[in-house]
This record gives sequence, structure tokens and C-alpha cells, in this order.
Amino acid sequence: MNPNTATEQLTAAGRAIEHESFAVIDAEAGPHHYTDEQWPLVRRMIHANADFEFNGLTAFHPEAMRAGFEAVLKGNTPIVADVEMICVGLSKPRLAHFGLSTHHYISDEDVIAQAKAENSTRAVQAMRKAHKLGKLDGAIVGIGNAPTALIELVRLIREEGVRPALVVAMPVGFVSAAESKDLMMTVNDVPWVAIKGRKGGSTLVVAAIHAMLSLAEAKQNELAA
Repeated sequence: MNPNTATEQLTAAGRAIEHESFAVIDAEAGPHHYTDEQWPLVRRMIHANADFEFNGLTAFHPEAMRAGFEAVLKGNTPIVADVEMICVGLSKPRLAHFGLSTHHYISDEDVIAQAKAENSTRAVQAMRKAHKLGKLDGAIVGIGNAPTALIELVRLIREEGVRPALVVAMPVGFVSAAESKDLMMTVNDVPWVAIKGRKGGSTLVVAAIHAMLSLAEAKQNELAA
């Protein structure tokens, strides 16, 4: 099998450090219940935060990995984020390899105005705008900051038939963060990856998506071999 090139560190030194870090995590993590496809995603999140609790806190819909691979490999898949930080954190060369685009709407003037008018949050209105623009269906949706965005996304799935390809559900915080992820984990019709409890954050969404890109490239190489 050909080694990954598009989703690896750009220098040999960088690749060596990252691979050594992964080996340390594998050695120290101990036993886990994740599949061979799920573990690299969990491991990359541990790598992002040096927090081994994600070995156990990370939960997967049964179809999450398959759905993620398919969404990445088909190309032109939008990645819709709740905040700009996710879009900035994702590697542009890695996204370009698969023809993926990023989108966020939380700072748009119409979103802010509508949130004020309805006494809701910008995150809620941003998800509604993404839906109106047709960006959610077939998308990878990454939520790392705003629980209200995730709650609204679940409503859109259940009440308006929105069908993202995959939801990376990792909002962090103390107000509704755990509850929003618990809610997402009751959804059967749309695949998801989620973190149980209060932990999460945009960094982890980026790590999870980068892991998905790396695994997708490995599958791409396997098919090409």
C-alpha cells in the first residue's frame, strides 16, 4: 500500500515526531473497545489535547466512519462549522486534496441581526442559514463551541428532514454542552461522532476531521493499488 502523502506532516522531521507521538499514545492508552477504523480518530484527539480520557468518552454512531469516508472521497463535500476557528484550523492542502470546502456563518450580519430579533443565539441562526443555503444536506458538520448549534441541528434533522453526511458533535462547556451531545447521540438517521460530557472544543473537531481525511487517503491509496 502506498503511504499517505497529502494528509501527513510536510517534513520528514514533522512526520517522525507525529508518528512517535502516536506510538506513545498507543503504548500508554491501554485497552479500548474501538475498532481499527475508529481508534486512529480517538488517538488523534488524544494527541491534540494530551488527554487520555477521550479513550472512553468518544462515541460513534455505527455508520459514522463509513459515512465519513464516503463524504470525503466523493469530493466537493462542504464542511459546515459552528465557528470560524474550525475552518481556520483545518489544513487547506489536505482539504484541497479531496476538493472539500469550509463554511461558517456565525459572524454574518444577517445572522447577528436575526439572533437579536428572536432573542436566540448566533449559533442557532447560523445553522438555520446553512440550511437555507442548502449547505447541510450531505455535509460534514463540525460543532466544537456552541451547544445551541447542535441542539438546533438535531431539530432540523428531526423536524425539517436535514440529512448531513456526518456530524462531529463536540461542543465544550458547562451550559447544555453535555445535554446537546446526549441529544445528538439519540439520533439514528444521521451518523455522528460525539464526546460524552462537558469536554470538547474546536481543536478536537479539527483533529477528528483530520483523522478522517488521513483514513480516507489510506482507503484512496488502497483502491489505487
